Amino acid sequence: MDSTQPTDQPTGQPTDQPIDQSTNRPIAQLRVDEFADRQQVMVAPLQLIDVREREEVAIARLEHFIHLPLSEFAEWSGPILEQLDPAIETIVMCHHGIRSAYLCQWLQHQGFVNVKNLVGGIDAYAIAIDPTVPRY
Repeated sequence: MDSTQPTDQPTGQPTDQPIDQSTNRPIAQLRVDEFADRQQVMVAPLQLIDVREREEVAIARLEHFIHLPLSEFAEWSGPILEQLDPAIETIVMCHHGIRSAYLCQWLQHQGFVNVKNLVGGIDAYAIAIDPTVPRY
């Protein structure tokens, strides 16, 4: 990635939209306030993926997210393609939005058509939306 690489954004406000260098397609970004609104309405199904490590999820987690640690990618990358629907909106989260951007890029390469990176990750969510979510 180049200068458009995702950055840690604790406020959940993007400055640059990361680009998938191999396809030159932008990686769609979703702000935490938009995500919170989307959860309230729930007009269509969502696939929610958390790529943080087990230790991080033990500290703080959000409901309904599938936990797929990025460090265990080799173990779950094959089977997960059979479990997820590439046509359903998929939102990917990590601590600050960097690791999740990498999974978004991979999912796009696998044919997922509506993938979004949660900008600022769970940290931005804890700051802007739900202060009861522990920060670390």
